Amino acid sequence: MAAASKADAPVPLFSRLVVLLPATLFVWFLTFLPEVSGGAVLTWKVSWIPQLGIDLSFMVDGLSLLFALLITGIGSFILLYASDYMRGYPQVGRFTLFLVSFMLAMLGLVLSDNLIALFVFWELTTITSFLLIGYTHEDAAARRSALQGLFVTGAGGLAMLAGFILLGQAAGTYSLSEILANPDALRGHADYLPILILVLCGAFTKSAQFPFHFWLPNAMAAPTPVSAYLHSATMVKAGVFLLARFTPVLGDTEVWMATLTIFGAVTTVYASIIALTRTDLKQVLAYTTVMALGACVMFLGAPTRAEGGDPSIGLIAAVTFIFVHALYKAALFMVAGNIDHEAGTRELSRLGGLRRAMPWTFAAAALAGLSMAGLPPFVGFIGKELLYKGALAWPAEPYIAVAAIVAAKVMMVTVALLVAVLPFFGAQRDLPKRPHEAPITMWIGPIVLGVIALFGGLLPDLTAETLLLPAAAAVMGYQPDYEVKLWHGVNIPLILSGITVATGALIYVKRATLLAALSRGVAALPLTGDRAYDKVMVWLAEFAAWQTRWLQGGVQRRYILVVFMTLGAALAVTILVRDALVWPLPQVSANFVEWGVAALIVAATISTLLADSRLLAICSLGVVGAGVALIFLLFGAPDVAMTQLLVETLVVVIVAIVLLKLPDFRGEKRPTSAGRVRDALVAGVVGVCTTLIVLSVTAQPPQRAITDYFEENSVPGGFGRNIVNVILVDFRALDTLGEVAVVAVAGVAAYALIMLRPRRQSGKRGEETGT
Repeated sequence: MAAASKADAPVPLFSRLVVLLPATLFVWFLTFLPEVSGGAVLTWKVSWIPQLGIDLSFMVDGLSLLFALLITGIGSFILLYASDYMRGYPQVGRFTLFLVSFMLAMLGLVLSDNLIALFVFWELTTITSFLLIGYTHEDAAARRSALQGLFVTGAGGLAMLAGFILLGQAAGTYSLSEILANPDALRGHADYLPILILVLCGAFTKSAQFPFHFWLPNAMAAPTPVSAYLHSATMVKAGVFLLARFTPVLGDTEVWMATLTIFGAVTTVYASIIALTRTDLKQVLAYTTVMALGACVMFLGAPTRAEGGDPSIGLIAAVTFIFVHALYKAALFMVAGNIDHEAGTRELSRLGGLRRAMPWTFAAAALAGLSMAGLPPFVGFIGKELLYKGALAWPAEPYIAVAAIVAAKVMMVTVALLVAVLPFFGAQRDLPKRPHEAPITMWIGPIVLGVIALFGGLLPDLTAETLLLPAAAAVMGYQPDYEVKLWHGVNIPLILSGITVATGALIYVKRATLLAALSRGVAALPLTGDRAYDKVMVWLAEFAAWQTRWLQGGVQRRYILVVFMTLGAALAVTILVRDALVWPLPQVSANFVEWGVAALIVAATISTLLADSRLLAICSLGVVGAGVALIFLLFGAPDVAMTQLLVETLVVVIVAIVLLKLPDFRGEKRPTSAGRVRDALVAGVVGVCTTLIVLSVTAQPPQRAITDYFEENSVPGGFGRNIVNVILVDFRALDTLGEVAVVAVAGVAAYALIMLRPRRQSGKRGEETGT
């Protein structure tokens, strides 16, 4: 659709009305501020899967309330912004549905009080973000970016699920509030390290930490409202939220602090370098998001208490920066969208002189840019000062933390100038569209967020006491006694702030020279995350093709061989690793008849292995089944014996008929001696392992819990006194239905094979009869 027709298209009414949902939720969450800021933790619980101890429970404390307010508050402005930005796009209703679903999934994630429910909401954010990133599915780049984000974050989510299961087993509960109530229980647990690794895999992939950072800038293929929402308050902050939520129970260990410090610092420095090599406004902002996420992760690695028992400035700084970053990043992404929407380009080299044509957008960019640069009196200045104080108070090697965060903040200053100054000052250049101001719905959000950032700095006590310190208390495990204020006098953080602003401004002035040098250096890298992803996907495709050729080669004998080799290996390894055998094995006593039946089964088995004829082999196999039926009969199970005999008889008859239609062994299809030996070994391993397991189980005292349950509930629950029948037709009715369906399908297939006639013979018969 042409740009003009898009601008003239009406805005659907639902696009305006849907804003009421997040706005109402925002007001509702505001009502919790007095209680939560006073230290209260609010919980709601609905039984979901009680048999597994899984409840749909929700918890509102300082941390979850901070995120809920950001998600709903910024979400309101994003939906209002999208109503005009997406005007004229196809299937706007679908886009709005995806965006609202994503918002609700994020709310469920941050409010969940159950590990399994948290994972469900986590994956819902992954799926909905996939749909949003790939919204313009006609574009190959959008499809690739959506699939990349789904693959990376989905894989991390599966690892995180394994960590949650281990964590729940170790803690004895899946309730987050109960786990947080006993924070020291997990640090000394034997499974602490695997739990930590698996949880960090989920957090690092979601929050785009190095080396998983590459998917996030590629997600810029999504429409700007999606980018603004994902980067400010939702998707990428989910990983940071997860780390903050588990800091009380997994933090304060050397491996936690070292891992988060190293990954966060590397991500911060690397993203700051790459950001300078980008000329697209959204790409520059995307890499500063990666940078900010790295800083949050690094400071979440700080100890919960500093030396002497003082509150950890690092954790307070992390929570404050989450709030600060959400405000300015949402605003700046919407500013970038306004510029692209009304000027037709986001390329920095083509922008300039827009402040008169777009005064409100310029005002929003100035407010958000000043907060991003960390200049007083904005709340961004308070966040920057806290980051510097936290870095200086780092428990080990503080200069690493200081260097990483200074590099990040220098880049923040440079990017703030690139977004708030470069597009709006200087001479106006030739642009694809004649620039003009965006509709009010597209600049009111950035303006309000910028004003909030201003008043957050002017009223630091109100912001800290009601929002930031309660969130920090949820992360630290106690209420910190710390005064957040705008001015702390002349100190080292203030000096570092001056150096940061001066260096960032210098880089902005000299950016052309620096850009060329950095671009050459990045281009010379042997491997980047994006190229590594492409190589991994190629390897996966090649491996899948090889595996398919080997496993799905069209030879049924190979299919059966692979299945039983896998079964035998799994049984044998489990027996050895888990030391599952009861030794010595119980002695087996049998009479003459029972030994005779056993000898018959062994003889029939040997005959099956040595048979050169298919018919002889299936008949010998039928004798094995008949021998098993005799064993059932001798041990008092006539119903099972009858079923076994019927099945064996039908199998022998049907397979014998089918074999008459098959050609004899020819060439490579005839089993070789080596193949027979291999098949015998595989069958022997499966049989021996199964026998050992059965003997070990029967050597133990019987566990009567299930037996007692069926005995007690057979008559009142299934209205039958034959317990086996009641189990089959009542307690396991779906299982029995499935078995019946399988038998029916097999019968239909057998009938089709028996009745099949070659078409050539039918054709010849028709020619002979003259028809």
